Amino acid sequence: MKKLSAASKIYLILVFAVLYAPIFYLIFYSFNSGGSMNNFESFTFEHYKAVFEDSRLIVILINTVIIALLSGLIATIIGTLGAIGIVSIKDKKMRNTLLSLNNVLIVSPDVVIGASFLILFTMIGVKLGFTSVLLSHVAFSIPIVVLMVLPKLLEMNTSLIDAARDLGATRRDVLTRVILPYIQPGIFAGFFLALTYSLDDFAVTFFVTGNGFSTLSIEIYSMARTGITLTVNAISGLVFFVTVLVVIGYYFVINRSKQVRGGVQR
Repeated sequence: MKKLSAASKIYLILVFAVLYAPIFYLIFYSFNSGGSMNNFESFTFEHYKAVFEDSRLIVILINTVIIALLSGLIATIIGTLGAIGIVSIKDKKMRNTLLSLNNVLIVSPDVVIGASFLILFTMIGVKLGFTSVLLSHVAFSIPIVVLMVLPKLLEMNTSLIDAARDLGATRRDVLTRVILPYIQPGIFAGFFLALTYSLDDFAVTFFVTGNGFSTLSIEIYSMARTGITLTVNAISGLVFFVTVLVVIGYYFVINRSKQVRGGVQR
């Protein structure tokens, strides 16, 4: 691999500085004992303490985590099976059509998706709240999982499946003992990506959430409309910290699976 030039390194540093400077600035002032982001008076955890003492915020945080975990899990199951189904289609034209439809959902504006779900739930009589938010998060996460799993399926040698069938393996055995173990990194990538998308989604959730139910992104937006307080900074800092943990967990799982596969191949 070619080493990066000095100009490339400087460019990368500037890009990351632009991306992360506002986040670190926000987190820095979450520890400010003052009531604004103008002057840093002294270091304190009182704003984080206020977050954990607010029972309503804790409930909203739990709701957000539950929605993210459930939607990520369901979307991973459906998306993985969907990717396997797409790859198994012999008709190339049909396969490309399904892939195009999947990609359209990924690039579609969140406002359009959110409005569409709102109309759909209103038409079929689904009450806006936990169920509507969960279903919408599952729906927009499935294409992401499909996109993560497909590359692993396409690089898989079909002779592995043929060999398993020659040895008397059933379709279920081929799926559970050959295909799923091989595409495991893609499955984990899809799950963690779906998890993070659900955690920070605002536009779609804004349309499909109802009275009495809220997620963290909606609550932060509502709090910010009444005026930026350092409690918002503290909540945002916690969300960023959780996101970093999710990313670290993803890389740990992926590296662990690669080591296990490498040991098996040896």
